[in-house]
Amino acid sequence: MKILVCIKQVPDTAEVKLDPKTGRLIREGVPSIINHDDKAGIEAALKLRDEVGGTVTVVTMGPPQADVALREALAMGCDDAYLLSAREFGGSDTYATATIIATALKKIGFDVVITGRQAIDGDTAQVGPQIAEQLGVPQVSYCEELKVDGDYMIVRRQFEDQSHLLKVKTPCLITCLAELNEPRYMSVYGIVDAYKKDVTVWGFNDLKDNLNPDWIGLQGSPTNVFLSFGKKQKDAGTVLENLSEDEAVQAIMDKLIERHLI
Repeated sequence: MKILVCIKQVPDTAEVKLDPKTGRLIREGVPSIINHDDKAGIEAALKLRDEVGGTVTVVTMGPPQADVALREALAMGCDDAYLLSAREFGGSDTYATATIIATALKKIGFDVVITGRQAIDGDTAQVGPQIAEQLGVPQVSYCEELKVDGDYMIVRRQFEDQSHLLKVKTPCLITCLAELNEPRYMSVYGIVDAYKKDVTVWGFNDLKDNLNPDWIGLQGSPTNVFLSFGKKQKDAGTVLENLSEDEAVQAIMDKLIERHLI
């Protein structure tokens, strides 16, 4: 079985700050990590390989420094890695990103594609399903349990307060929840081997035969992020002191009426 895992290197949200003037993320000096849902996807792929054999290939799109995330995936046990990186890819929204990644996945070849549900720096949950549409394969999202049955994948899909048990034929795409499993740690030997392996880097010229430049990058993106902003702090509350019960009730009622809440 040839398993491809799509991952994204994201800023650690515990350290993210916003520029108060522009409202945009300040990425300088912020540590980067593999997106949590994607890391669960890596673990799921490795378990599938251990069960049925085959290979696990990890793919990401990003700047050259995303190589670090790929090396971590290799240290966890993935067999090889691809970095999609080019100036032409810059500014891509989810649709353009899915177009680029799907083009690369077609070139690599696959039986199963595994992605995370969503990235913590965007929370759109769009790229995985859009890749599946671009590839023309069935998809199952929000996977919380995954098994293989011959040419089929058995997926328990989270759905509000219930779950769906679905059987999907390969080739297919599955998006995973972080709760799917507990990703393994990198081993010392794995880290050493990861930096001995070559990461294949593909730019626009490597994909241009099947990639329309009008569909990628900022100019090929039907959407764009206008502004990001943090959660506003609540105003300090009013403390009522030295009031009788009746006076306190009346004071609260007056405030509710003043704010048109009642």
